Parts: sequence; C-alpha cells; structure tokens
Amino acid sequence: MNREPQQMVERRDRGVIRHASSVYGASLEGIPLTAYLPDTAGAEIVILASIHGDEAETTVVVSEALRCIPLGDLQAAVILCGNPDGTLRGTRGNGRGVDLNRNFPTSNWSPDSVFYKSRANDARDIALSPGVQPASEPETSAILSLLERLKPHAVVSLHSALACVDDAGASHLGRRLADRSALPFLTEIGYPTPGSMGTWAGERGLNLVTLELEDASLYTLKDRHVPILIDLMTGRIELEG
Repeated sequence: MNREPQQMVERRDRGVIRHASSVYGASLEGIPLTAYLPDTAGAEIVILASIHGDEAETTVVVSEALRCIPLGDLQAAVILCGNPDGTLRGTRGNGRGVDLNRNFPTSNWSPDSVFYKSRANDARDIALSPGVQPASEPETSAILSLLERLKPHAVVSLHSALACVDDAGASHLGRRLADRSALPFLTEIGYPTPGSMGTWAGERGLNLVTLELEDASLYTLKDRHVPILIDLMTGRIELEG
C-alpha cells in the first residue's frame, strides 16, 4: 500500500513532548507512572520501554520517536518508563529489587530468585526477586490495570541488548518489526522466563512482541529504530497481514 510520507514535527520543536499524558499508577517510591495516549484515549497497541531500569536506552529511543509525531497523529499508547525507580538507580529491578518482568501472574510464576547477566558474554549469575507473589509490585499491577482498561490488540515491549525480535506467537507484527529492523526473528528466547509479561500475554491471547535493541551507541539506535517506532506509533505498521 502506498502512503503519503509521514508528516513530522519541525526539528526545532522536538525538544519537548507535547502529547497529553495520563497517570495510570505510581511506582513503589511514589513516582507517577504515565502513558501518552491517542486523542481517542483508546489504543490498538501499547508500546512499553524500560520495564528493566538498566535498559534506559529504550526510553530515549521511544521518546525521540514520540517527540517527532504531530499532535493528533498518535495512535498508540506509549509508556516511556515502566520502572522509574529502577531507572533512576540504574538497576534492573524496581525500588525493592524485584524484576518486574518476572512479577506477572502466569501459570509458571515461581518465588525462586531469577538470574540475569550484565554483559552479553557474562554468566547469568546476578540474582533478583520475582516478588513475594505475582503482581506484588505496584508497577506491575498498574500495567495490568492499564491493559485491562485499554484492551489493546498488541503490546510491543522494548528491551536491550539481545539484538532480536522475540514473538512466541510468530505474528505478522513481529515479523514486520524484524524485517524493518533487520534483527533476527525468534519465537523462543532460549532460557526460562517464569512470570514474564510475554508469558502472561500469551496465556491471555494478547499478542506481545519483544523488540530487543542491539548493543550500539544511542545515536546508532536512534538512527535505526526511531523511524520504525514512528510508523508503529502512527499506525503505519499493520498489526495483521
């Protein structure tokens, strides 16, 4: 389908976000959790960055895309930072040291510690808590409530830096994002993810695509992914084929 080029905010005006935001909850330490919503207040897709606080580059890339979109053209719900307490600390977990992406109410949630690695070639040996119970953390329960209210058809969650598109449902949206980003398309990430948002979504028939940015400078990541995210936020990437 041929479309007119996407109109953009003038470069001089991209220093601030002009889209209206809505508070959908608060972090453990009381920081407002905000989402930028279309004028209709509904959204077919939710874009989520920085559910892991040590992946702040996802917030920067998503923010730049959002700041390029004129008022009235936004069609997605955009969460710039799902874990503000962790982002301010530079930690993967939230203010209580919980990995929010292992805190969702799934059939495979476990109270056992979860482990991650801080470098691509490191061992997965740094422990975090999945929470005392599923959805024990205010950030998790707030996202769940927002999704219940918006009832989107898909969620795109940005992470780093595994350099892939992970989509257990092998959806049209996931394949389009992989094609556009030239990243490998995976239907399995290769290690257990009990209590993850992706597992939670899959158990409920909600399409969730994980866009794992590559290990690159912020300038490179913005050059590569901002145009894709602009098209995603303005409905120029179809959810279904």
